[in-house]
Amino acid sequence: MSMDQKLSPTTEDVEFPYRALSSTAIASIIFVALGGLAGYFFWPALGLSIIGLIVGWLSYRQIRRYPDEFEGLQMAIAGMTLNGLVILGCASMHTYIYVTEVPDGYTRLPFYELQQDASQSVDMPTQTAVEMNGQAVFLKGYIHPSSGAGVLKKFILVPDLGTCCFGGQPKSTDMVEVTLLDGQVTEAGLTKKKLAGEFSVNNAPRRVTDFDNNVFYRMKVDIIK
Repeated sequence: MSMDQKLSPTTEDVEFPYRALSSTAIASIIFVALGGLAGYFFWPALGLSIIGLIVGWLSYRQIRRYPDEFEGLQMAIAGMTLNGLVILGCASMHTYIYVTEVPDGYTRLPFYELQQDASQSVDMPTQTAVEMNGQAVFLKGYIHPSSGAGVLKKFILVPDLGTCCFGGQPKSTDMVEVTLLDGQVTEAGLTKKKLAGEFSVNNAPRRVTDFDNNVFYRMKVDIIK
């Protein structure tokens, strides 16, 4: 073979361009699962899907700007689309639940309307609580663990899991003494309860076993979910 003959190109002579898979595109897909699962049970968790939507958009821009360095354009588009669908779907679901969850004949009573402002030196019933005395209301909250375990007919309702499990002894205006009517019972646990019944303010502060503070509020419940 002549020394002047051109040799066939070897593997070393061929350039194989490498493009990295965009990590933000992958993250956007992960946020679809996180936002969808968490947002289904707890609407503020939809913030995860909003983050996923933003991350997907940043990934899309990065790949379009540097196509020779990054790949995963379709994944970024999928991440944006799916996160958008999760936000729309879960937001619609929670809105529908909020609009339809109050039974006929009952008035929604947000728990925060019963809680005394932290700036107040005296823990006492709020003006709203006094106005709702004797009214049929719809109230949501959590069963305090000190109420007992298993099946319960009576328990203390508190506004959130922080008060329930990590807040120590709840304040008087953080508690509602609940009695279920018509043979109803419910399972103790950490799931939110939805109650409909007659709300009342005690004429005198009432002590309840296992709680340091007096209880101001009572509720006789017709419906629990």
